Amino acid sequence: MRKVSFVGAGPGDPELITLKGRRLLDSAEVVVYAGSLVNPALIDGLKAELHDSAGMSLEEITDMLVKSANAGRKTVRLHSGDISFYSAITEQIRILKKAGIGCEVVPGVSSLAAGAAALGQELTVPKVSQTVIVTRAAGRTPVPESESIASLASHGATMVIFLSVGLIEKVMADLLEGGYPAETPVSVIERASWPEERIIEGNIGDIAQKIKDAGIKKTALIYVGRTIGFGKTGGGTSSKLYDRNFSHGARK
Repeated sequence: MRKVSFVGAGPGDPELITLKGRRLLDSAEVVVYAGSLVNPALIDGLKAELHDSAGMSLEEITDMLVKSANAGRKTVRLHSGDISFYSAITEQIRILKKAGIGCEVVPGVSSLAAGAAALGQELTVPKVSQTVIVTRAAGRTPVPESESIASLASHGATMVIFLSVGLIEKVMADLLEGGYPAETPVSVIERASWPEERIIEGNIGDIAQKIKDAGIKKTALIYVGRTIGFGKTGGGTSSKLYDRNFSHGARK
């Protein structure tokens, strides 16, 4: 069957790719990869024909994928992080399916997870937050009004905000408008899991100036909420999972 494999490359660390993703890359004959967002170490040494899609349009990308698949060549479309959100695979798959090309989607490790690992913590803490909201600020790509930062902030949950560090001042203002106190912890992680990873910590009231001083303008995640920082402080409430007084199917 003619097909294209969409593979999540992981957040940056070349070891944070799935075994299946690594196998597909190693056996590929054509790889179309997402430019500087994919660590060059992942494609270094491949026997495949390589194409950087950074300067390509949707039509140019899909034309290449269709031609490669129709020629019977093992084809991989390599995206950064995980490809379940903010990856633009839906529009590519739609075109490929119209062309009669099958599509296989292989998930990757998200930069969201890599960032939490860099902070040394989980994002859900009993009696503090059991919800993680993943979103982005409205910019050149619009966001439905019902999903505005201020609207989502009203829940008081942990938030991970993608593609928005360049709008950090507005994001913090929207969080305040939505009801977060100014002292709510914020961590900004630039290029999570890459050798040049940087973590800037603060709160809603002071993080914008810190980010400006650090010169961070893109490729960074914003983590917000009362759970942020518990990896260092040990704060929060213990779960019932390992409570000696809490029984479940595996423990009386």
